[in-house]
Amino acid sequence: MLLTVQSLADLPAAAEVIITQAANNRIFLFYGDMGAGKTTLIKTLCSFLGTADAVTSPTFSIVNEYQTAADKIYHFDFYRLKDQTEALDMGYEEYFYAGAYCFIEWPEKIPDLLPLHYTNVSISVQNDGSRQINIENF
Repeated sequence: MLLTVQSLADLPAAAEVIITQAANNRIFLFYGDMGAGKTTLIKTLCSFLGTADAVTSPTFSIVNEYQTAADKIYHFDFYRLKDQTEALDMGYEEYFYAGAYCFIEWPEKIPDLLPLHYTNVSISVQNDGSRQINIENF
């Protein structure tokens, strides 16, 4: 499924479509260039899911945890990983297989550790500044 987001005002509707399109998938892989809007979209997804927590980029902490009334959300940023061993050392399996929502930025840094089922969210910046978001379930 392909979405076009013209402005920040379009993000809440896009978040609803992404969560609905994912069906039972709770693992989301976010692809896009630096500055494409991955973290901004994840903030909107977390808000849609009901967290009141401040959602920030986990660039230095690697993982942030947010709470909703019913669930936890884990937000990963693997940009700074030197190799997949660092994800192994942090116990990524406990997060990925806990049944919670997992939003993963820079999943290309851990290609051998990704679960079998996930939702791919690819963001590309268009010439007019809009974003195209491609959503695929695997």
